[in-house]
Amino acid sequence: MGTAAGAPLLVLWDIDGTLVNGGTVARRAYDAAFRQVAGRGLEHPWRFDGRTELAAATEVLRIHGLDPEGGLLERFLDLIVTELQLRSEELADEGHALPGAARALDALATLPGVHQTVLTGNLLPLAELKVTVFGLDPRLDLRIGAFGGDAYERTDLPAHAFRRSEQHLGRAFDGSHAVIVGDTPRDMATARAAGARAVAVATGVNSAEELAAAGADVVLPDLADTARVLRAITGREQAA
Repeated sequence: MGTAAGAPLLVLWDIDGTLVNGGTVARRAYDAAFRQVAGRGLEHPWRFDGRTELAAATEVLRIHGLDPEGGLLERFLDLIVTELQLRSEELADEGHALPGAARALDALATLPGVHQTVLTGNLLPLAELKVTVFGLDPRLDLRIGAFGGDAYERTDLPAHAFRRSEQHLGRAFDGSHAVIVGDTPRDMATARAAGARAVAVATGVNSAEELAAAGADVVLPDLADTARVLRAITGREQAA
């Protein structure tokens, strides 16, 4: 199902693996943060699979025998933010916006009724850092986004974006006027749960076949073909 030209549309972009590739900087930041709360390095790898930061950090503490209660989880999350912010220059040097990401954002911004933001597992400060470092921030209204500190389950994030959209834009969005773009099965499950259009981009660790099986309405190999990206997101042809 597509949207009519000019109809309100909320486009919710995932960040890591969809818009940007941050290299291995985040892994080093998480290890440094963990060392400060645990006195040792990570013994079990951090799983970058589309979960919220809240869920991932909680699991990391528990799998290492640490109780996230009593303020430890909050301290760990604060340290993760600090450590990645301290590595912003490394992030800029090692990472990059994925091919076509900026062009896709720019093209969507020209369409009447389209509002773009993020729905991401990143905490708000990390989302701000990443889209700014890679020059994607001008087209993304983070006031109306949903972030990895808003909820434990990613499927609960769209409600936060819908609420913020009503607060800041004066319009109540729901899944019927929203599109979620991401690179993991969790992104697709979130779109399905919200009743939103699900657009998958096979630029992460999951294959196009896995993303299709997860319920994507459309699977793109990448964001390089701007016209194809716009068709996938809006569900309609664009005027020449």
